[in-house]
Amino acid sequence: MTPNGTSAVTVTSQIGSGRVDWVDYAKGICIVMVVMMHSVLGVELAAGAPGFMHPLVAFAKPFRMPDFFLISGLFLPLVIDRDWRTYLDRKVVHFAYFYVLWVTIQFGFKAPAFAAESSWAHAGYLYLESFIEPFGTLWFIYLLPVFFLVTKATRRLPPLLIWGLAAVLEMMHISTGWTAIDEFAARFVYFYSGYLLADHVFALSNRARANPGLALAALALWALVNESLVRLGVSEWPLISLVLGLAGACAIVTIGTLMAQMQWLKSLRFCGEHSIVIYLAFFLPMAATRTVLLRTGLIPDVGAISLIVTLCGLFGALAIWQIAIKIGANFLFERPEAFWIAPKKRSAALQAAE
Repeated sequence: MTPNGTSAVTVTSQIGSGRVDWVDYAKGICIVMVVMMHSVLGVELAAGAPGFMHPLVAFAKPFRMPDFFLISGLFLPLVIDRDWRTYLDRKVVHFAYFYVLWVTIQFGFKAPAFAAESSWAHAGYLYLESFIEPFGTLWFIYLLPVFFLVTKATRRLPPLLIWGLAAVLEMMHISTGWTAIDEFAARFVYFYSGYLLADHVFALSNRARANPGLALAALALWALVNESLVRLGVSEWPLISLVLGLAGACAIVTIGTLMAQMQWLKSLRFCGEHSIVIYLAFFLPMAATRTVLLRTGLIPDVGAISLIVTLCGLFGALAIWQIAIKIGANFLFERPEAFWIAPKKRSAALQAAE
């Protein structure tokens, strides 16, 4: 039994010895929404006009990142009590490796533009600053180790106290201008909820699988309420934002469960299985496609451009991954053993468990 009252044995009994289908579907939904958001808003900013995909991005805003963080904390009860060396290797060094690598890659593409605006010295300063202020789309990778560290460091404290403090931070809508501080305050409650309520999340999935009709009715009600509050402009009010974030995360769990049960859109599950690959690499095909389409004017509709850029971001990232494997550049997506500080466990991997 973990200190927070969540039974790791119970979680293990529910996930068995392999991957969990509905978790992969849910992660697939999450990563698609993240790529869509960056693609759509980037295109609309450059074009100076909204497109038909803008309402979808606005609808997903209350829960797009909360569900990603909740799922990220879902398997933590399985590993929270590991020794510090192993825990740091799996939960800190792992993500730090990818952050350092990919922030360097991203910066390599953007540095000439930064230097043109000021100087190469200033560009170098911006690169160093990225280790304090998360760079571009990589802030999620930057914050995950922080969440893992804080959760393990506080595991002996009353869990309701930690959750309550995290909820207060979310409702305060802190805005310091520093991404790490602001996003920690806004997102930690969802990560901790995934950790604290893991058994309840799996139970929700089981109920949705057993009662699909009731689950669909609940999803319809949730979608109506979420859309209404977004349209009214109150979705980001204190408390409402927290409730919508948690409700949206539950909705994604339910949708993922129903899709897994019906085995629909297996490509979405594939995206979920490789969400880290997409998250790390989508920026390049996304930015390249956006630039080409907007400069050439081949497609006049902003919404259509946004859709194409989203798809290219998703599948372009997967293509980069496959090319990396074929040319022996696995280090782009797999941490080399030289960067492990604890023995590598060679066994079937569970989502987010390692």
